[in-house]
Amino acid sequence: MKSIAVCSSAVHFKEVVEIGDRLRKLGFKVLLPQTADIMRKKGDYQVSHYKTWWSNPGDYSKKADLIRGHFRKITQADAILVVNLEKKGMKGYIGGNTLMEMGLAFFLKKPIFIYRPISEELVHKEEIYGLLPIFINGDLEKIKKYFH
Repeated sequence: MKSIAVCSSAVHFKEVVEIGDRLRKLGFKVLLPQTADIMRKKGDYQVSHYKTWWSNPGDYSKKADLIRGHFRKITQADAILVVNLEKKGMKGYIGGNTLMEMGLAFFLKKPIFIYRPISEELVHKEEIYGLLPIFINGDLEKIKKYFH
C-alpha cells in the first residue's frame, strides 16, 4: 500500500481531512499533519485554537515539534500531496511551511503532487516549478494512476 503525506496551510485542514478520506478510499495510507488529526478528533477547525505561538511566542517550540513531526511523515511516505486552496485572496496558495515540506520531499526524491494550479502571484513560484511537481487539478485518481 502506497502512502501519501498531505501538506497544506492549517487554514485548509478541514478540506485536508476530507481529501485524506478520499485518498484512503482509493487505497492509500494517508499521513496527515498532526494538527489536522487533532482538529478532526475535536471537530474544531479554528486555527487560532491551535497556533498558540501567535499570542505566546514561547510556544514556538510547539511549532518546531509539529514541523519535525510532519517531516518524519514525509520521510516515511511514498509521495506528498500539496493541498493548495485559496488563502489571502490568492488561488493556489502555497506558504512557507508547505514550501519547506516540498523541498524535503524533493531532496528525498519523492513525487510531489499539487492539488490545484499555483497562483502566478506567489513570490516563490519559480522554486515550486523547479521542484518538478505533478499538478493533478483536483483529480486524486491521477495519483493512483501514477503508482500503477
